[in-house]
Amino acid sequence: MFLEDGDYEDTEDPEKCQMLFKWLDPSPCLAEEDRDSVIRGDFISIKQQVEDSARVLESLGRSISYDLDGEDTYSKYLRKEIDQITEAFSSVEKSLIELEVKFKQGQESEQREEQEFTKTLMKPMQSVRSSLQETVDISSGLKDRHELISLIIRSHGTRLNRLKHEYLNI
Repeated sequence: MFLEDGDYEDTEDPEKCQMLFKWLDPSPCLAEEDRDSVIRGDFISIKQQVEDSARVLESLGRSISYDLDGEDTYSKYLRKEIDQITEAFSSVEKSLIELEVKFKQGQESEQREEQEFTKTLMKPMQSVRSSLQETVDISSGLKDRHELISLIIRSHGTRLNRLKHEYLNI
């Protein structure tokens, strides 16, 4: 193996390079050049991947900033969301309480209306019913009296006829 004096790694001359590594590889510099092109290609692809990753991260940052709704940090955003949810739940709770109150008022109103209905319609109906019953009872009593008076009148008529015949036929 032929080595020239000095540092052979700094040698850029391909012929000297071939002389140094002739016995190992017939074209070591070509392989090195291929390695350089491969490394260059790797660097280019890594650079593209880094640029793509940067674009993805930038787009994620933008979408997160849109998602954060103008807040600086995610914790502030979450606090804001929790406050909004708490406010919504308290509004719902207030609405439910109002509905319960209205429902109870409606039930009380129905009970009052039912009582008023009873007072305004049922009591007069009961009064009319009792008056009608009294009228039927009185009518029945009058009918009995009428029959009694009719019997008395017939009896008096019969008696008067008999007396008339007795005194006039004498």
